[in-house]
Amino acid sequence: MNPVAKMLIAAGAILILIGIVWQFGGRFLQLGKLPGDIAIEKENFKFYFPITTCIVLSVVLSLIYYVIRFFK
Repeated sequence: MNPVAKMLIAAGAILILIGIVWQFGGRFLQLGKLPGDIAIEKENFKFYFPITTCIVLSVVLSLIYYVIRFFK
């Protein structure tokens, strides 16, 4: 099988798994509403910057990539 096809199939499977985890796990871990996320709301203005969520996702994705590279 073509390596690009394998990569696309794997990426699709990973996205499906992430969607399932997000759907059912979202009740327990509210990504985007963690302590440290910046939210400013005024009358006609809303600003939201999820800095803590970005850091958590970065660490998790880095660990996943590290594990994948470790087993290659």
